[in-house]
Amino acid sequence: MTDLSPAAQAVYDAFWDGIRYKDDITDSNIAAALRALADRIKNADLIRQDVIDIANELEKQAYEL
Repeated sequence: MTDLSPAAQAVYDAFWDGIRYKDDITDSNIAAALRALADRIKNADLIRQDVIDIANELEKQAYEL
């Protein structure tokens, strides 16, 4: 595997943090990865907010299950 850029590595790490098995992949993991991505978005506040809103929605769904 080639080395990832710091931005790509941050999103990758946020997604896989705490995942040991495929069954551990949850909406919360996806939300964490999206938040890591949102942190990288500069000068595009509407896009950044859309990403955060999607992350919030996925995380809310994860807690309701």
